Amino acid sequence: MAALNQGKLSPEPESPVTSWGLKKDWDQRIFVNRSLALGKIRCFGFDMDYTLAVYKSPDYEALAFELLLERLVCIGYPHEILHYTYDPSYPTRGLVFDVLYGNLLKVDTHGNVLLATHGFSFLTEAEIWSLYPSKFIHRDDIQRFHILNTLFNLPETYLYACLVDFFTNCSRYINCDTGYQHGNLFMSFRSLFQDVSDAMDNVHLLGCLKEKTLENLEKYVEKDARIPLLLGKMKEVGKVFLATNSNYNYTNAIMTYLFDCGQVEALARPWQSYFDLIVVDTQKPRFFAEGTVLRQVNTDSGKLRIGTYTGPHQHCAVYSGGSSDVVCELLGVRGKDILYIGDHIFGDILKSKKRQGWRTFLVVPELARELAVWAQENELFEELQKLEVSLAELYQRMDRRSCGLEDIGSTKREIQRVSREMDLCYGKMGSLFRCGFRQTLFASQLMRYADLYSSSVLNLLHYPLSCLFGAAPVLMPHESAGGAGEGPWRPREGPQEYEKRSAGIHGGPRG
Repeated sequence: MAALNQGKLSPEPESPVTSWGLKKDWDQRIFVNRSLALGKIRCFGFDMDYTLAVYKSPDYEALAFELLLERLVCIGYPHEILHYTYDPSYPTRGLVFDVLYGNLLKVDTHGNVLLATHGFSFLTEAEIWSLYPSKFIHRDDIQRFHILNTLFNLPETYLYACLVDFFTNCSRYINCDTGYQHGNLFMSFRSLFQDVSDAMDNVHLLGCLKEKTLENLEKYVEKDARIPLLLGKMKEVGKVFLATNSNYNYTNAIMTYLFDCGQVEALARPWQSYFDLIVVDTQKPRFFAEGTVLRQVNTDSGKLRIGTYTGPHQHCAVYSGGSSDVVCELLGVRGKDILYIGDHIFGDILKSKKRQGWRTFLVVPELARELAVWAQENELFEELQKLEVSLAELYQRMDRRSCGLEDIGSTKREIQRVSREMDLCYGKMGSLFRCGFRQTLFASQLMRYADLYSSSVLNLLHYPLSCLFGAAPVLMPHESAGGAGEGPWRPREGPQEYEKRSAGIHGGPRG
C-alpha cells in the first residue's frame, strides 16, 4: 500500500508491524465516518477497559454472568437459576430492555422495533404491533426503556432473557402482562430490572469481578506486546493520557500485566512512563460534564490525598476524578487537538464529542466477526437487494383496486425470511449493526459520533501517524438521483461498495 505524500506516491516507511492489503485483512482496517488527519492530533487519550485492556470473550462474560447469578440467589432468587450458563451466541450489544413487559428489543435510531424477544421466545409481527403500536417506542422514556450498549452489558442482557425464561416456564409462578404472581407476592419486570441493576453494581463496584479477574489474568485479559510499541510511537509525536473509571489499584495491576513484556529489568519501563497524564475514578460520562473533585493518588498505598489538587501538571503523576476540562488545562490542549479512543459509545464517544468536540475513535471488538460474516453472506445480501427491487416494482404496478396485494404480501414475507436467515449468521439476536437492510440504534450512534472505528486500537500500527483518513462524500438522495438510473428506486450498496467507501487514505507529514 502506498502513502500519498505531497502529491507523489512513495512507499510507506518500514515498520516492525506488517502493513496488510485492504481486501485481505478486514479485521486490521480502520473505518472512517469523518475525515481525520492524524498529523494534526496533538494529544491521544485512552480508556482502559476493553480498549487497552481487552477482556477475553466469552470467558470474561461467563465469569460476570456466574457472579450475577450468585448475587441474585443471595438476595432470594430461586437456586434453580444457577443451572443457566452463559451462551455467547445469544446477546448482542445495543438491545433495549423494556421494564414494563420484560422484552428485549432491537430498535433503530428512531425507535422503530426491528426484533423483540420475551425470554428466549421471539415475538411475532402481530405480538409486536399489539405491545408497541406502530412497532415504535419512545427511546427518551428512560424510566421504561434501558439501553444495553456496553460490552459489560452482555452478561446482563443474557441474564434478563434467562430470568424471563425461568419465571415464564416455572409452574410456581402465574404469568401476568407486567410480571409474575406467586401467592400474595407480585414480581414486576421493573423490580426484576432493579434487582439485576443492583447485582451489576455489586459485582462491578464492590470488586468481586475485579478480584476474580486479577486472580487469573492470563485467563481473562489479552496480553499484546504491541501496546507499548503503539504508545511509544504516539509519545514521539504528541501527548498521551489515560482516563479510566477503574480505581488505581486495579488499573495499576492490569497495566503492569499488559506492559510486562518479558524485558530484562534494566530495559523495562514502568507503564506510567508511557503517559503524560493518568486519571482514574473518572466516573464517565460525568467526567465530560461537571466532573468531580481532582485529587492526587498516593501510588504507594493507592489512597487519595486529602484536598483538591491545584498545582501544576506533574509528569507520571496519577490523579483521581477531575473532568475533561481539567485534562485539557493540565496538558495544554483542547477540542480537536485530542483523539480520544474508547469502547463505550455513550460514556467515551458520544459525550466527548458533544461536550468537548474531541475527535473520536471507537473500539468495536465484535467488528472482526461482523466483517467475516458480512463477506461470507454476500449472496444473502444480494438476494435481499433483488427482493427489494421486486417489491418496488410490484408497488409501481399496483392499481387503485389493490390488485397485486397478494404478491406484495408474499414478497414482504420473503424479505423477512431472508433478513432473519442473514441475522442468524451473526447470532441469535443478529448483527450489532443491522437487521436486514435497516441499521440499528448502535450503528446510527457509531456513524454519528465516532470519527473512526475499528476492531482494535492496535490497528493504528498499520497506519503512519501522519495518516489522513479520508471519508467518502455522502450525497443526499436528491443529489444522487442523477446517477441512479431509471425508476425511483436505487439499489443499496453491497459489501464491495461498502469496502471502497470505508477505506482510509494515507496522508503527508505531521503538522
